[in-house]
Amino acid sequence: MRCAVVGHPVAHSVSPAIHRAAYRVLGLDWSYDAVDVEPGGLRTFVDELDESWRGLSVTMPHKVDLSELGETDETVELLGAANTWVRRGGRTIVRNTDVTGAGAALRSRGVTEVGKVVMLGAGATARSVLAAAVQLGADEVIIMSRSRDRSTEILELANRLGIRVAWLPFESEPSRCDLMVSTVPAGSVMDRAENLVAHADAVFDVIYDPWPTPLTVAGENAGITVIDGLDLLAGQAVDQVRLMTGHDVPMDVLRSTAQNALAERARL
Repeated sequence: MRCAVVGHPVAHSVSPAIHRAAYRVLGLDWSYDAVDVEPGGLRTFVDELDESWRGLSVTMPHKVDLSELGETDETVELLGAANTWVRRGGRTIVRNTDVTGAGAALRSRGVTEVGKVVMLGAGATARSVLAAAVQLGADEVIIMSRSRDRSTEILELANRLGIRVAWLPFESEPSRCDLMVSTVPAGSVMDRAENLVAHADAVFDVIYDPWPTPLTVAGENAGITVIDGLDLLAGQAVDQVRLMTGHDVPMDVLRSTAQNALAERARL
């Protein structure tokens, strides 16, 4: 069977390494590639897939478009975004494993309860991590982004989730929080990483390229709990592998594979 990660750009993705590692553990002779699909081109790409294709991991900028390309569930409907496309038994389903993956990532680092969240960024991944935080008890979120107009979806999501929500310009000084989540490019916070982590008990940077990011390094130096993009990548991949193959693979196997792939890339 064939699977792939689809995005734009996608050459940096380590998803091929971790899914291929899962197939080796499971003894499956499957393929998993990286396919660059231009913005707006996901539907055409999916429509042209033949029956040899089982699943897709879908990353930016296609997560919103994917939500319209298969049978959804409550989570996809709530967030308006998906990251997994699977065709099995005559059905095509789309799911969002970022939510469960973010929850698994947080718990793997000992974060089992959250109160107040500061969210840097307002896109599809930010919405997924917010939903995961609410499942861990979060009751307040501060959204920090460059445009309130482009933050409408996550602000509305917070209201639907029944938590307190406020918006601040991205350059603002954040308030004290239990968990700070960054979904923005690493360079966006490079000059203020130490100041940002000083306001948080834990920091979760979903970015893994470059790795480690300035924010995770600052968090480690400050001695607070750090959750990184490899934790999220491995956590969401566990559910993707289960959806595509019907089998489970340990999260730590996928995370170590991702870390080794990044280390190897750095040596090149």
